[in-house]
Amino acid sequence: MGTAAWKLLGTGGAILAGVLATKVVNLVWAKAGQDEVNPKNPDAPLVKAVAYAAITGLAVGAARTFTARKAAAYYRNSAGHLPKEIREEPVS
Repeated sequence: MGTAAWKLLGTGGAILAGVLATKVVNLVWAKAGQDEVNPKNPDAPLVKAVAYAAITGLAVGAARTFTARKAAAYYRNSAGHLPKEIREEPVS
C-alpha cells in the first residue's frame, strides 16, 4: 500500500461518509416531522437553522472520524504500518 491508496481510502471514505451522514440526518429530520430547512436562508427560523446545522455538523464530523479511523486501521493491517500522514501527527 502506498500514498495513492491512502489518499483514496482516507479522502474518498471521508467524502462518502459526509454525504451519507447528511442524507441520514435529512431522513431523520423529515421523520421527526420537521420541515425542510435551509440554514443559509435568512427567512428560515433561526432556532431551526442552528439546530439543523449543529446536528448535521456533528453527524458529518463523527462519520468522517469513524471512517478515517477504519481506513487507517485497514491500511495498517495491509501495509504493516500507519500512513505517513498519521504517524507524523502528535497523539493527544
